[in-house]
Amino acid sequence: MKEPIYFDHNATTSAHLEVFKVMEPFYKDVYGNASSLHVKGRQAREAVDEARQEIGDFLQTEPEDILFTSGGTEADNMAVKGVAWANKDKKRHIITSSIEHAAVLTACKQLEKEGFEVAYLPVDKYGLIDPAQLKEAIKKETCLVTIMYANNEVGTVEPIKELAKIARQERVLFHTDAVQAFGKLPINVGDLGIDLLSVSAHKIYGPKGVGALFVKKGVKIIPLMHGGHHERRLRAGTENVGGIAGFGKAVSLARKNIDKQTKYLTSLRDSLHKQITEKITEVYLNGHPTQRLSNTLNLSFRFIEGESIMLNLDLKGICVSTGSACTSGTLEPSHVLTAMGIPVDIAQGSIRFSLGSKNTQREIDHCASVLPEIIEKLRKMSPLT
Repeated sequence: MKEPIYFDHNATTSAHLEVFKVMEPFYKDVYGNASSLHVKGRQAREAVDEARQEIGDFLQTEPEDILFTSGGTEADNMAVKGVAWANKDKKRHIITSSIEHAAVLTACKQLEKEGFEVAYLPVDKYGLIDPAQLKEAIKKETCLVTIMYANNEVGTVEPIKELAKIARQERVLFHTDAVQAFGKLPINVGDLGIDLLSVSAHKIYGPKGVGALFVKKGVKIIPLMHGGHHERRLRAGTENVGGIAGFGKAVSLARKNIDKQTKYLTSLRDSLHKQITEKITEVYLNGHPTQRLSNTLNLSFRFIEGESIMLNLDLKGICVSTGSACTSGTLEPSHVLTAMGIPVDIAQGSIRFSLGSKNTQREIDHCASVLPEIIEKLRKMSPLT
C-alpha cells in the first residue's frame, strides 16, 4: 500500500528517528525510576534533567521553571485551574478568548461551575484579539489571563507580548497555550513577559503522552494531582522518562532547524494556496494572511461541507482535517471560524492543511491537481450550489 500524503501535522506528527533512538534505552536497559537513588534511578534522573535543560534553553529560562506533564491538555489545566484555585479566596475572575483550544475552554467552563466568572474576548475577522479589549476586560478580581499563542485551526499568531504587558501592568498573571507555536516560533518567556506557558511533544516530532508547563518563579498554583514530591511537588507521579528524553531530543532538533523549516514550510504553504485558488473558485482563506504559522493553511470551499472534502481526499490518499482533532466527530461548525464572524455555510466548508518537515513540493502539486475534481463533483451534488 502506498504511504498516504500527510497534511495534518497540527493534529500530531510522527516521531523523528533520532527521537525514537533516544527513547529506546529507557524501555529496555535504563528503566529505573527517576526518584530512585541507585544507579538505574540516577541514569533516569540525568535524562529527565537533560530534557528539562533543553526546554528551558528553548524558552530562554531556567530548567527548574519547567514542569513535565502528560501533554498540552494537562499543562493547560494545571495553569488555568491551578492559578484559579490558588486565588479563589480573593480573585475569582478569568479572561480568555473565544477561539481557545478545548483544553482551556473546558477548564474555564468547569471553573464557572465552581463560581468563577470568565470573560471570553472576541476576535476580529483574522482571529486576532484587540489588546484594548483585554485592558478593558481586566477587573480588580481578575487573577488570570489565558490567551493562546497561535491558533491550532487557522494558525493566526496573537500579539502575545503586547497582551502580556497589559496583564503585567494590571498585576494579573498571564498564561499562554503555546502548543502550536512551540518549536515553530522562537520564544523568550522573559522578553514576552509570560508567567505560565504550555507545550506538548507530539506536535514537534516527539512522542505522545508528554508535555510541559513553564511556571515562572514565584507564581503560586494548586496541583491537580497529589502524591509524591515529583516536579517541585506540583505534579505527582512517576516521570515518563522515555517520553521526556524523547521530548528533549525533539526540542533540540527543532531549535537547530527552526529558521530553515519556517522558510521551507512557508514556501510549500503558499504554493498550495496559490495553486488551489488558481484552479478553484469561491475559496476563502481563514486566518491572518501573514501573521500566522508557516505550516498552516485553512481554506473554506463554498457550497460544500468540509467533511465531504476530507473524506474524498482520504480516498485519494491525502490526510487533512476539518479543524482541531480534539473537536472532530461533531457536525457543529468550528467555534474558531464562527468566532471570527465567518458565516456558518462557509465555515462548514473549511479544510485545514497543516504541513510538516517531510512534505514535498511534489505532494503539494499532487494535492492541488486532484482537489479541483473533488470540489467540482461535490458542488454538482450540493443543493446549495
